[in-house]
Amino acid sequence: MLKPRLIPSLLISGGLVVKTTQFMNEKYIGDPINIVRIFNEKLVDEICIFDIDVSRKNKEPDYRLIEILASQTRMPICYGGGIKTIEQAQKIFNLGVEKIALSSILFSDLDIINRLSNQVGNQSVVLVLDVKKSFNGSYEIYINNGTENTKINLFDFLETIKNMDYGELILNSIDLDGTEKGYDLYLLRKVFDLVTKPITILGGAGTLEHVKSVFKEFKIIGAAAGSLFIFRGKYKAVLINYPDKFKKLELY
Repeated sequence: MLKPRLIPSLLISGGLVVKTTQFMNEKYIGDPINIVRIFNEKLVDEICIFDIDVSRKNKEPDYRLIEILASQTRMPICYGGGIKTIEQAQKIFNLGVEKIALSSILFSDLDIINRLSNQVGNQSVVLVLDVKKSFNGSYEIYINNGTENTKINLFDFLETIKNMDYGELILNSIDLDGTEKGYDLYLLRKVFDLVTKPITILGGAGTLEHVKSVFKEFKIIGAAAGSLFIFRGKYKAVLINYPDKFKKLELY
C-alpha cells in the first residue's frame, strides 16, 4: 500500500541548483551533488530533479550530470527535463534513475506515455502538469518551464489522459511556486476526485503545517517542495533540511 511521501524538489539551471518564485527570479542555491549528499544523510523518501534549463532551451538532457547525481543518491530519483524520445528516457533509466517525468512532450506526442510504459512499466512514468489560474478562474497548462501557455484546460486534459498508462501525476502550481503560502488545496481537491493515479502536489509549501494539512485530508499522496527544504528563517538563509523520522510521523 502506498504511504504519504515527503519529497524535495530540486531545480537545475546551468548545472546548478536554483530556486524560483512563480517560475521567475532564479536564485542560486548550490551544487546539486553536495545537496543530494545532504539529503542522503537525512534519509528522504525520494527526490525530484527538474532541469529547467534544458527544457526551456530545447536542449538534450545533461546525461553526465544525471549520471553523477544518480551515482551519489541513495534515494529514488524522479528526473525531468528535455526528454522528447523513448531513447532519451531509456538512456536516463540506464544511468540509475527510477522515474522519468514527462511534461512539454505530452503536447506534441501524447502517445509517448503508453510507449514508454510498455517498455519500462507504468510505475516509472510520471506526468508533470504546470498549471496557472486564468482570469476566469480556470486552470490552464503551461509548458517549457512556464514560458508557453498551451491554452488547454487542466480538467479537459485530465479527461484526455484518464485511460493512459502512467504511474503518477505531479501537479505543480505556477502561481504558488516559491511563495511559501501553502498548497492550492482547492485545486488538489478537484483533481483528486478526477484522477485514479497517485498524485504529488508541488508549489507553495512553506511550513510543515502546510504538508500536514495535505496528508491529513488526502492520506495517500506525495507532498513535494523546494523552499521548505532549502530555506530557513525570514531572511531565507540557505540551509538544506528535512524532518527527522519522529517529526515526519507527526505529519501523518
